[in-house]
Amino acid sequence: MANTAQKIILSSSRDIPFNKLVLAQTNVRRIKAGVSIDDLAASIARRGLIQSIHARPVLDADGYETGMFEVPAGGRRYRALEMLVKQKRLAKTVPVPCILGSATGDILAEEVSLAENIERAPLHALDQFRAFHNMRLKGMGEDEIASAFFISVSVVKQRLKLASVSPALLDIYAEDGMTLAQLEAFCVNDNHARQEQVWEAVRGNWSKEPYQIRRMLTENTVRASDKRAVFVGLDAYAAAGGIVLRDLFQSDDGGWLQDVPLLERLVAEKLRGLVDEITNEGWKWIEVAVSFPYGSTNGLRQLEGTLVELTQEEQATLDTLHTELDKVQSEHEYADELPDDVDQRLGEVEAAIAAFKYPPVRFDQSEIARAGVFVSVDSDGSLLIERGYVKPEDDAPFAEDDEGVEAEMDGNNPGDPGSAVSRAAIGGNLVEAEDDEDGVIKPLPERLIAELTAHRTLALQDALANNPHVAMTALLHRLVMERYHPSAAAGCLEVTVRQHHYAIQGMDLKNTRSAKAIAERYDAWKADLPKDENAIWDWIVALDEPSRMALLAHCISYGVNAVCERVDRYGGPGLSQHGLDYRLAQADRLAHATGFDMVADAGWRPTVDNYLGRVTKTRILAAVREGAGDHAATLIDHLKKSEMAREAEGLLAASGWLPEPLRLPVAESDVAQKAENGCEMELGEDREIPETEAENLRHTLAAE
Repeated sequence: MANTAQKIILSSSRDIPFNKLVLAQTNVRRIKAGVSIDDLAASIARRGLIQSIHARPVLDADGYETGMFEVPAGGRRYRALEMLVKQKRLAKTVPVPCILGSATGDILAEEVSLAENIERAPLHALDQFRAFHNMRLKGMGEDEIASAFFISVSVVKQRLKLASVSPALLDIYAEDGMTLAQLEAFCVNDNHARQEQVWEAVRGNWSKEPYQIRRMLTENTVRASDKRAVFVGLDAYAAAGGIVLRDLFQSDDGGWLQDVPLLERLVAEKLRGLVDEITNEGWKWIEVAVSFPYGSTNGLRQLEGTLVELTQEEQATLDTLHTELDKVQSEHEYADELPDDVDQRLGEVEAAIAAFKYPPVRFDQSEIARAGVFVSVDSDGSLLIERGYVKPEDDAPFAEDDEGVEAEMDGNNPGDPGSAVSRAAIGGNLVEAEDDEDGVIKPLPERLIAELTAHRTLALQDALANNPHVAMTALLHRLVMERYHPSAAAGCLEVTVRQHHYAIQGMDLKNTRSAKAIAERYDAWKADLPKDENAIWDWIVALDEPSRMALLAHCISYGVNAVCERVDRYGGPGLSQHGLDYRLAQADRLAHATGFDMVADAGWRPTVDNYLGRVTKTRILAAVREGAGDHAATLIDHLKKSEMAREAEGLLAASGWLPEPLRLPVAESDVAQKAENGCEMELGEDREIPETEAENLRHTLAAE
């Protein structure tokens, strides 16, 4: 006869008055974790008691029930009810739904308490995201959801955003196919098709970092911190139908503007409207661009205008603003963080004061008729209007002094950005180098070498201007060579001090540390110079010796030309190979003498725009191996060209690595010293270029 399985009997339930319940000492939970008692009490007040409490009769010494019940499982719910009773939001005798256990059975109270706490399955995060999403669809607002679950509105927005990711990716996340950090990265772009494309692109890689996913999803966008976006304004962009991608999980500097053509159109329209206002001033010409390359005003004469003094009302307004600024700063002098409203007002006051920093300039009307204006967007997104530049063809002939010497430096302002010739040359798209075959590194493209050496020339000018002793030596050397060896090549120092025009340059040249230092130094000397040209000689005579040497170094520095240019291979009047070699050798000599360094002094770093995006994959990997090591190169050797260049930029950012045209060959004395000390050259240190490599570099300009 078969044995009959014993039927399971479930414990009965019963409503027990709260004042008949006591917390058992057998409850295994001792450490606070999870939702606080306060939040649980608020949840019970809103939704009622969702889960019953487990209770057992309390027996007296003789084994009889006392009418009281202990709670071995459900202690946090008991404490939450106790809090509500103390707050008089519940009556002491309120009936509490309980599951009754046996006080004399074989199951210990500790076992019940432990089982209740460890057998509950935690909710998968995706279920929570979807639940929030469903509540939103059924009419609950984000504030209401946040209030119901005692969390911030920003957390609700994050979880709703996670629920809006492509369903295909959510299914992968549900199966633990991707991490929460990776899922958060996909939230930066709402395009489900693009999200799935990116996942397909990275899923096979051993490294699927969230930052890489974010970068791929925003690669065709413009940062909200970009000067074009700041110039137009996010509100105007959004009003025109533009979409701003935001990252709710990391700081995103305002997000990314997705519609780049729309942004470009808005920039052009705003600039066009501002130009219409300037046209009424009577200028002969107005040139407009988002940005002009470094040296745009080379060869142009800048008019000397008269500052327009503030009116009494404007001065009163400025005084009031300064008073308010001083008051706010004194009141919050020791505050770690300003309140939002105070911080906003402080920004408004500072902006209003800044508007008075550059008062308008009045020009002579007859000069305006032959001069022009450059209109562009400054690096901080503000409008940049540079008035009063006269082209040579519109200017009167140069006056000659008593000796018949032409004034050659009049009006050169090194602080302004690129020439018309430069703009024409840079207007086209750069052609990326084709990949090397069989891993052989081909010579660098001619244009890239010219751009890199333009960086070096500008930085070398700045270094020479800061070293009067070397400047004097260079000048004296050049004068001696001209007197005793007139047939010798000119070298890199053009003592006529005719500033070099960078016909080929990268678009970042005008924003370099060297360009800004040169511009600041130029403006400082210009402010000190007498307005009357006839008074300049006496002014120079009156300068002390250090000032005279500093001014001399400043002026001589403009004569430096270390750009690697195309040579004339047919014996024509152009630059010869010998002349180029001599120029570059003298540039190295000046760099050694000034202690000049392209990384430490000029702040040059390899980026996608200035190098890595312009060379082949073979060269990118070679650069990373040399600058960051073999291990770093293996991290990116499987990537596509564009991705590899972006990753290499980060790997090389702090390495100090330089491409060949920017390296300074080690002086023979340094090599001898290192050999004597038994030291080897370290990775990333300037090195002696082998003769074969030097020969390739010399002839690079003749071959693409």
